[in-house]
Formats: sequence, structure tokens, C-alpha cells
Amino acid sequence: MADAPLPFYAADFTKPDGRALTLYGLRPIEVRGDVPSPAGDPPVPRPTMRWHPLRGEWVMYAAHRLGRTFLPPPEYNPLAPTTPEHPTELPQGNYDLAVFDNRFPSLTLDAPPPPHPAHPSERAGTGKCEVVVFSQDPVGRLADLSEAQTALLLAVWADRTARLAATGKIRSVLAFENRGVEVGVTLHHPHGQIYAYDHIPPVQARMLAGAQAHLEEQGRPWLADFVAAEREAGSRILRDEGEALSVVPPFARYTYETWVLPTRPVGQLSDLTGPERLAFARVLKDALTRLDALFGVRMPYLLTVHQAPVGGEAHPEFPLHIELYPYLRAPGRMKYLAGTEQGAGEFANDKFPEAAAAELRGLEVP
Repeated sequence: MADAPLPFYAADFTKPDGRALTLYGLRPIEVRGDVPSPAGDPPVPRPTMRWHPLRGEWVMYAAHRLGRTFLPPPEYNPLAPTTPEHPTELPQGNYDLAVFDNRFPSLTLDAPPPPHPAHPSERAGTGKCEVVVFSQDPVGRLADLSEAQTALLLAVWADRTARLAATGKIRSVLAFENRGVEVGVTLHHPHGQIYAYDHIPPVQARMLAGAQAHLEEQGRPWLADFVAAEREAGSRILRDEGEALSVVPPFARYTYETWVLPTRPVGQLSDLTGPERLAFARVLKDALTRLDALFGVRMPYLLTVHQAPVGGEAHPEFPLHIELYPYLRAPGRMKYLAGTEQGAGEFANDKFPEAAAAELRGLEVP
């Protein structure tokens, strides 16, 4: 079928230290040698959570993460294929992407209850943390993936979401990428992470509530009305591929904030058809390329993938989309979260979205 999701290959392994590894590819997976683990046993995680009664959110505590890898020397890249001299997380072989259990997780599916709770709301930090390695190229970018490889990444995010939902313990899955030391990256190899929660976090809960209210009031999904309005305005769209588009949203909080959306309202990446996934991949690749071309440097950013909650009733009204938060507001000038952002949760932006979109749209990109 032309509209069927694009096929991919996956192979599951267990590392010597017991953690799970899945390799993904556009062609059959080939592994040369043994599946490795870095030298030394991983810490025994005992994450806990405490409820913040005034903010209405959980706070994660994972003391074992203090010892996690931090800007290792160039000769030791734990995300590169392994060598005898430097055992890493990944094997030698032919594959495109890899996903493995985080060695220093903030949440685990088998987190034990706190033996001696120090706070009335303290409970086990139940969830899952995974690392997603985008490429075997240690100096590449997510934007350097081919269109097919970017579509594969979308399929991998969808596959991980389905697997995590199948555990019966997960309600929300967030895939994300932090890029650049400016945003706290400790490994330069192109990679992202997945956090799976046993509850719906505040941001996703507010998105769901807003989408439900819009559907009740207007009788249509929010995403459908948003796409129609942006197409009519025209001034904020960066690229429109028909089945997906990118836009500097009219309510952008960061100067060059960019959203990538399907144009058909769906709640999960797994709901996309094959053509929709390819269009989504083209638009995402284009958006990332524009951000790097803007100031001629690798733009530090946070990328977050927002999908509907899992593990309960379906929420097709939730708007699937990717948000890109670029951390440079001008050449060499960072966007710091200061008083109003941190203290009140309300952002101050230096530029109107229409002007930012015009700059991004006017760039010459491949």
C-alpha cells in the first residue's frame, strides 16, 4: 500500500551488563563482534520522586547521576562503535540508528520504593530513560541525516513509544535532543534521549487540556485550525510540503522558535502514513538546516517531540508536533531564562515571529 508506514529493520540485544540495545536500519542489521558495554558496572539506580504541591509537578531525584560521563576526551567516545582499546555502548557493524538503556537513568521501570521516605509524597521514580544515537558519524548533525534516515528516526521514535506503552507502566513518552554545550550537552556525538513517565507531565497535560477545550468549543481539532490559519496568514510558514509544514508560531517564546507539524491532525507518530512521514522528515531536516545557516554556526537548541498520552484512553485531539527552541537570539547572544521566565513562567521575546520567520525563510539552504 502506498500509504503504509515505511519499512525498517530492527534487532534487539542484551548488553553484558544487562541493559537493552536495539539497532535500527534501512537495510538488514549486521553486527561484527560482540555487543559491548563500557568498562565497569553501571550504577544501581534508585530514583525517587517528590510532589511539588504549589507547582503541581513531580521532581525527580537520582543521586547516582552525579557520576555520569562528562565531556570525555576525544579518544574516548562512548557513543561510537566499540574498539578493543575503548569499549563503548555500540558494536561494530552495519546499522543506521541505535537505542539503548541509559546507563545513568533518572527513572526506571523497576525502581524500588524508598526504604525510608524523607518526605510525605516521596515515591519510586518509575519510568524509563533511553539514549538514541542518530548516526555512527561522531561529528555529524541530525540535519546531516538523509531524508530516508530522518524518516527512519521518526519511525524509531514511534517504535519506542509503542514498546514503552506496552509495558503497562507508562503514560507519556518524550523524545528530545539537547544540542550544544550551551544547553548542557556532555557528549558531542549526535544523539538524543527518550524519557518515559508513569504520569502525564505538566506541559503535556496543559497541551491536552487546551486541545480538548478547543475541540469542545469549535468542533474541530486544534491542529487543523492552526494549520489553516497559518496557511492563510502565510507570513510565518518556513516550508510547506503539503502533508507537513514548519512555522515560527505566532506565540513563539524563543526568537527563532520553530514548529514542525503534520497537516492532518494526528496524536502519535505511529499515526502518520508513509508519505506523511517522508514529508515530515523533509520539513524537519529543512528546519534544522535553516537554524544552522542563520548565524553560520551550529545553533544550540532543544528539540522536543510532543505526542498524545499512552496507556489509557486514546487522545486523537492531541496535536502531534515537534518544537525547536534555538538558544541564540542574535550572533553570539544567548537566550537566557531570567526573572520573568523562571519566576513567573512567562516569556519575553525580542522579535516578532513574522520577522524571525522572514529571516529563516530567506536563507539559501540545500
